[in-house]
Amino acid sequence: MPIKLDRRSFLQNTALASAAMMLPNLSNAENSAATHIQTSKSPFRSKLRIGFIGVGLRGQNHVEAALLRDDCEVAAIADPDAGMLADCLKMISEKGRKKPDVYDKGDHDYLRLLKDKNIDAVVIATPWEWHTQQCVAAMQAGKYVGTEVCGGFSLDECWQLVNTHEATGAHLMFMENVCYRRDIMAVMQMVREGLFGELIHLEGGYEHDLRGVKFNDGKTPYDSGAEFGEKGYSEAKWRTKHSVHRNGDLYPTHGVGPIAMMTNINRGNRFLHLTATASKSRGLHDYVVNHPQGGPNHPNAKVLFNLGDKVTTILKTSNGETVMLSHDTSLARPYSLAFRVQGTRGIWMDLNKSLLLEGVTEAHRWAEAKTWLEKHDHPLWKKYGSDATAAGHGGMDFFVFHHFVESAKLNQSPQIDVYDAATWLAITPLSEASIATGSSPQAFPDFTRGRWTERKPSFAFGDEF
Repeated sequence: MPIKLDRRSFLQNTALASAAMMLPNLSNAENSAATHIQTSKSPFRSKLRIGFIGVGLRGQNHVEAALLRDDCEVAAIADPDAGMLADCLKMISEKGRKKPDVYDKGDHDYLRLLKDKNIDAVVIATPWEWHTQQCVAAMQAGKYVGTEVCGGFSLDECWQLVNTHEATGAHLMFMENVCYRRDIMAVMQMVREGLFGELIHLEGGYEHDLRGVKFNDGKTPYDSGAEFGEKGYSEAKWRTKHSVHRNGDLYPTHGVGPIAMMTNINRGNRFLHLTATASKSRGLHDYVVNHPQGGPNHPNAKVLFNLGDKVTTILKTSNGETVMLSHDTSLARPYSLAFRVQGTRGIWMDLNKSLLLEGVTEAHRWAEAKTWLEKHDHPLWKKYGSDATAAGHGGMDFFVFHHFVESAKLNQSPQIDVYDAATWLAITPLSEASIATGSSPQAFPDFTRGRWTERKPSFAFGDEF
């Protein structure tokens, strides 16, 4: 593995019928791409030349990960923000690497980057509203695409990702890093070994106090001021606007990604429908009014925030499991992804780090999960854990970026693919539609067009990517 050892470190706008009108026939190109997904094993390239579209704080994380590898070259970076570009170039220079090509001529200059035939792959880490158009353009340019979460604004956008992949044969990896969290992968091992029995109900979510991210003027790294939009810094420039205009689960993929892998969504199982409910919205207004740099007379105290402080979404699968997702980013609270895995013979809960296994642990009482998670530690973590320890998000970033690079070098389908991306992103517009219509059920599209009945589970089996 050519890695350096000095590691440091969205209302539903389009009805299902309208979306269906856009679907191409299953062409020879699509069938060829589908076959390639199953059979491509031969090496494609030994070194990956990567273009990075969006080098803000998250994009710089990916650039840093590439700089730590001998099999990656940071060939180009694109961002309209001069400050973020300068920070990224400084980091590259300090690592002793060659200056990449820079694309800084406005929001659409990434299109010039995509014309460079010497760039093999791109990593997209831009504001959500740009993800679909940039992914589509990159696949049309024949690049291997890695895209950050989230960005689901409509079912139409989800179909665009699938249609473009099938028309071009270019691959897309959805870089949902929580699928690689160490305890999650250990629990997945236990699920596969049948220790929880048949799965019945699962929960996950995004419960994260982001008030200091949504209001930030950049004077301190976090909890700085009561500004957003043009006066905001980093994510406060764009992310807070979604809380003003939208009401739904805007960030479902951290919770649903691991759950989808445990329940084999798109691979023998699928989501059938969902309902969503939102609480009233008070948290962001309260934050502005009570912030030392805000107050009741601050202009942002007059902003009406549409996003409910607590959004709860319930999904039903074809195999009969229920899934509950929560979105909670506007209130004072500790961080949690609120995972729960419950089957006929046991339960694991992330919040209290405990489990019960019928006939194995003491009946009716929680047992500490630590020993069990260590015993069932995933082979990938056993093999690469020392490489991952210094990477971001508790090591998860190492695994997601490593899988992206290894898959792109072989030009083969990633284990978190375009169908997963479309499915997980669709939760946002479907939840918005459900909330807007009195928590009505919303039918889930089948982005695999029936192939979920034949596709086999492939995520993280064994100790190879």
